Amino acid sequence: MINSLKDLSIVQIMLRAKENKIVVPAFNIAYLPMAEPVAMALIRTRAFGIVEVARPDYEKFGAKSLEAVAAEYRKYEDRDFMRLHEDHTPVIDEEGRKVDWKSLIRKALKLNFDSVMIDGSRLSLEENIEVTKEVVKMAHINGVPVEAELGAVLGHEKGPIPPYEELFKSGKGFTDPDEARRFVKETGVDWLSVAVGNIHGAISGAAKDQKKLEARLNIEHLHKLAELTDIPLVLHGGSGVNQQSVLAGIQNGICKINVGTEIRQAYENALKEKPGDIKFAQDAVQEKTIFLITEYYRIVHSADSLL
Repeated sequence: MINSLKDLSIVQIMLRAKENKIVVPAFNIAYLPMAEPVAMALIRTRAFGIVEVARPDYEKFGAKSLEAVAAEYRKYEDRDFMRLHEDHTPVIDEEGRKVDWKSLIRKALKLNFDSVMIDGSRLSLEENIEVTKEVVKMAHINGVPVEAELGAVLGHEKGPIPPYEELFKSGKGFTDPDEARRFVKETGVDWLSVAVGNIHGAISGAAKDQKKLEARLNIEHLHKLAELTDIPLVLHGGSGVNQQSVLAGIQNGICKINVGTEIRQAYENALKEKPGDIKFAQDAVQEKTIFLITEYYRIVHSADSLL
């Protein structure tokens, strides 16, 4: 009898989320003081979620480093309600530069992150498979699950992306179902980030401060991906996706949703309103996180439902 989520691994929790159609939100820590309000929001609502950090969080914002986020997270960690994830370790980054992904993955494993992500989505299918296989081997030896990405979740690249309606109608960048089936079979990856209409929020230039456009999901395409892969699917660029699409996505295979822009902008806007008042900014983050948990994803007490 499992009495506590502390007794389960993140792999087991995600499989339970898939079985019960419960989403696990993953909140990016763009600034170190954001870790506390995110953790407190999860505990207060008894929702299970993931605290995560991606390379842009510490290169373009104020997360400082993987080590710094891990140390800050440990101050507030309650494993009944949360785990720590290394988000988006790119092989080639949004500016087209090669990244020393092996050292970043090794660092996250050494820091006892509960899960890691390798992003080979800018590679060919064959190259993405080979890199992901290598990361799966590195991580699984340590009992750590791996997330990968297939398809193009646009938004982080230099310059403007094509008009959203053009992207959605053309299916440009959407994850190919047959490629996804092959990818999962050959890599042994645990979770797969897919592109089905979702886009990332901007992380550079003036656009990073603007309200993100409302995206939607191609549910029929998503359902096909879920059937062919049969593993937990991940929605990147979760901020700003139409709520009806989000809830339908959860019923059709989405088990993890990444949230960055909404809580980052809550923090930044609060500091613009009251410069230097970190507590005020933290309160804004906690309020936004609670809103997402209770109103948008409707997962209050999800930690209890996952037992």
